[in-house]
Amino acid sequence: MEELDNKYYLKLNVIIEPLIDFWYAWSHLISPATAAMNIKKRHLRIMDSYIKNSKTHSMAVKNPKMLGGPFMDYQNERVEEITKLYDDTLQKRKHLLDLDEALRELNQILQDEMKGFSLNRMYDKVPEILKGYVELYYDLNNNVNYRLIEPLLYQSKYYDESCQSIALQLIDADDSRSFVLSTPRLPEDHVIHLKIPFKSEVIDKLFRMKKIPGSYESIKNLLNIPAEKEEHFKQFFTTEKPSEFKAYDGPGVRTRYFGHACVLVETKKISILVDPVISYDGYETDVNRYTINDLPEEIDYVLITHNHQDHILLETLLQLRHRIKTIIVPSSSKGNLQDPDLKLMFKKIGFNQVVELHELESIEMENCTITGLPFLGEHADLDVRSKLCYHFSLHNGIRLLFAADSCNIEPKIYEKVKEVVGEVDVLFLGMECEGAPLSWLYGPLMYEKLDRDKDLSRRLAGSDYNQGMAFIDIFNPKDVFVYAMGMEPWLVFISSIKYTDESKAIVESNKLLEECIARGIGAERLFGEKTIEYL
Repeated sequence: MEELDNKYYLKLNVIIEPLIDFWYAWSHLISPATAAMNIKKRHLRIMDSYIKNSKTHSMAVKNPKMLGGPFMDYQNERVEEITKLYDDTLQKRKHLLDLDEALRELNQILQDEMKGFSLNRMYDKVPEILKGYVELYYDLNNNVNYRLIEPLLYQSKYYDESCQSIALQLIDADDSRSFVLSTPRLPEDHVIHLKIPFKSEVIDKLFRMKKIPGSYESIKNLLNIPAEKEEHFKQFFTTEKPSEFKAYDGPGVRTRYFGHACVLVETKKISILVDPVISYDGYETDVNRYTINDLPEEIDYVLITHNHQDHILLETLLQLRHRIKTIIVPSSSKGNLQDPDLKLMFKKIGFNQVVELHELESIEMENCTITGLPFLGEHADLDVRSKLCYHFSLHNGIRLLFAADSCNIEPKIYEKVKEVVGEVDVLFLGMECEGAPLSWLYGPLMYEKLDRDKDLSRRLAGSDYNQGMAFIDIFNPKDVFVYAMGMEPWLVFISSIKYTDESKAIVESNKLLEECIARGIGAERLFGEKTIEYL
């Protein structure tokens, strides 16, 4: 009987949404300090607004100009449920709300009282709940600040796995999900919510079944599926075997574009996946795409370029965790509030082999050397260090550069970099060059609200035409691929981007592509899927 049961595959369009208190989980909801500030200044504010006037929210989400704004996408009245979630948050996360208050209090004390004199006496004035978790310091202009000792916070009550859960569902359309930063995931008939921490190995057992058949009864019991949800859970499985992945076996390198900034780089010896954000298979769509079924059984390295939710998508990473040997992340600033430690985060949620890379530091692997390069801008002028471009030097002489969303605000830096790494053959260049203002992502971490004109001037933006052409002039690539644009329809739930022909990113990238082609450089703006081989 058990042998007969070991034949079930998880359908390719089953998704996992990792949740924290029913909000879609991203890196700033895992690190304790940033989680506290997002709960206070994002979640509670949105919920309070919805409770007071839900109709305003339901109208706003129908307006394309409001896409990505702080509005819940519930057309049916859900005020009672949101009110309960609001009250539960106040009660269950009081310790995190206290942490938020203490961080703001500490900042105010330091700004008011410290004018360059020794900080020794100030440790007595640190709010009690922060004592032992912060170091006070001056920069060289005598501006006072503090740094968090983040590993200790992860060992404290402020990191609480009881708030973590997962939501499983079948997806049947690219645009079926609400924007993640503004809409909590309330219970729905078609969704199975399970109180499972992100580090649980049962997640690996479940998603391994997308490629390797297993026992339905066994996985049902491991997940502790409620009896009332079992009939729905059965729909997640099939006896139909998915197509086989064919690994690259050529003498050169194969790159496969999976959408946004996700690219798989393969040689005969090694596989490397950059910024995994993977779409789904198993439903009709007008846009061709590679999916999880187009990835190797083992992924040697995953590279993370920077800490934004469209480049660290936990939904994809948790599904792939059992396949990933090593994750490479940029080193953080070790304590700056706005720059949480990525290695710590990944280790806490069950990724065992995580390696930090610094600027101009290299990792040698079989037939390939990867070097981390400076990543400029795109973080609204905040002191964020956890960002890297990646330079690939392959055994056959092919050199690739993944510039991600670096907006090249100071080309002189890349001129110096070129003196070290030389020219490149292929440049992957992010040109989402308008970008959201600082407050869209980092607003909850700010101690004071920024004036609107200043906020709008500090953008989460990639390269425009001039900055992109400066990249090209410096590195002299043979081929340029514009990517990381957020164009694919399956990305709207995390990026909130919908372009028109008049959008700045489209106008600027069109101009760059035309100039490249005029110079005899191969150039294309990537969309959907693309395979490129170099011998």
